[in-house]
Amino acid sequence: MMADPGAPRLTHLAEDGTAVMVDVGDKADTTRIAEAEGHVRMRPETLALIMAGDMKKGDVIGAARIAGIMAAKQTANLIPLCHPLALTKVSVEITPDEALPGLQVRTLAKLTGKTGVEMEALTAASVACLTIYDMGKAVDRGMEIGGIRVITKSGGKSGNWAVASKGKS
Repeated sequence: MMADPGAPRLTHLAEDGTAVMVDVGDKADTTRIAEAEGHVRMRPETLALIMAGDMKKGDVIGAARIAGIMAAKQTANLIPLCHPLALTKVSVEITPDEALPGLQVRTLAKLTGKTGVEMEALTAASVACLTIYDMGKAVDRGMEIGGIRVITKSGGKSGNWAVASKGKS
């Protein structure tokens, strides 16, 4: 049975089903930005220790921010078929949320190039959350990482996109 040529398809699969890296050589350079988010849920006491700077491993938020930035820059080494990108900006914001309770993570990746930066933003959010867990696990092994998702993207042929609700994850 022939596939509908107008139907959506997975871009990283060849006709025979083998994995391929997409050729972006003929695409135009555009400014591309993606934002992602995630959170780490923890006991209120753990959040208080982190915010007071009283964790034995040091500055949890500072370390997680740097880890997220470093991770975004390594995305092509971690995710098969991702293009190595010359990122022009990566930011990681980490804010306390007593309602979770825990920490909210929001990331941004930006470049001018031929392919999007959603994977870089997601990798930054994921690794920032993992770093928070790693630095806090000595006092709270029950922490939960969740809500990792792209919340906005802009640039390229597909244009702008945003989740319907950018509320708490």
